[in-house]
Amino acid sequence: MKNVVLLGSTGSIGASTIKVAEDLPDRIRLVGLAAGSNAELLAKQTLKHRPEAISIGDPARAVEIQASLGATTRVYAGNDGLLKLATLPAADIVLIAIVGTAGLQPALAAIRAGKDIAVASKEILVMAGETVMNEARKYGVRVLAVDSEHSAIFQCLDGKPASSVRKLWLTASGGPFRQTPKEDFPNITVERALKHPSWVMGRKITIDSATLFNKGLEMIEARWLFDVEIGRVQVVIHPQSVVHSMVEFVDGSIIAQLSTPDMCLPIQYALMYPERVRSDRVQTDFAKLGSLTFEEPDLDRFPSLNLARRAGEVGGTMPAVLNAANEAAVKAFCNGTIGFELISRTVAGVMERHQPVAHPSLDQILSADAWARAAAMR
Repeated sequence: MKNVVLLGSTGSIGASTIKVAEDLPDRIRLVGLAAGSNAELLAKQTLKHRPEAISIGDPARAVEIQASLGATTRVYAGNDGLLKLATLPAADIVLIAIVGTAGLQPALAAIRAGKDIAVASKEILVMAGETVMNEARKYGVRVLAVDSEHSAIFQCLDGKPASSVRKLWLTASGGPFRQTPKEDFPNITVERALKHPSWVMGRKITIDSATLFNKGLEMIEARWLFDVEIGRVQVVIHPQSVVHSMVEFVDGSIIAQLSTPDMCLPIQYALMYPERVRSDRVQTDFAKLGSLTFEEPDLDRFPSLNLARRAGEVGGTMPAVLNAANEAAVKAFCNGTIGFELISRTVAGVMERHQPVAHPSLDQILSADAWARAAAMR
């Protein structure tokens, strides 16, 4: 039995995680659930799964939920609530599926409490990969990937050392604008950008997939998860989203992980690792798929990949600046303040103005993050 704390239980990853827990009631127990603002769904989840403790963003809603649940479940709120859940004594593993940078402090708290963490919020490793991985080594805990791409690489590596890797190949669907002419980018609406061809995801990650910033962030995440320099991390467009990623070894052999797109598979793998547990949820029929195709990414139409590579090469606080500026630009796009084509341009402008700090402390990372958000808004 794995005791799991789920931070971000009402989002898309959270919903898939709960499906996995319901598929394996004798193997997974949800001991903690946290949500940002969806108090109604959190309350329903709590009544069904009876966790030891839950947390909601708004303290006022926490009081309401506590009154409705009685004394059977402890109810926390805000950032302190996330830290309480991340360090819950009963937890074996903490799955972090909080959008944006809010998962960083809970991730570090969980690690320092001796908990394995499963990372669905890629911003954690983009902002502070060096710090997070150093802390994980110090406290002897595992950092497990939930992203389908990084789960695929983890499965393909199967314990092989970084020295055996020639390249890590992250696959990308190409998003909804893979074949859209660049001159049409100023006409792209939020509604169009939210229509992803392969995955059902949250608002922010779906926009990131449309700009390919999601893949850029994954490049930096892979660099830290698998201890390879970013020059060995490559991206290839794969519209069918069946090959989730590949590892090319130094002898020229390439190993890939394939399946019909379904986030339940990498979530289950992370929660049950190192064991593989039977599930009939994911079924892949190659005859029906017919063919799998691959393309070079268009770096002119999608400059996000080069921006991410540059941030990964510079290191220090630059990845945090890339991530924060992108979050601010995506928010501005969703609010109608800027056009789609200005997301990448905004990020590039902020990066040009940043003076990176090498091997930053957590305070320096958070300071760079705040600076980048303000600079992006200006």
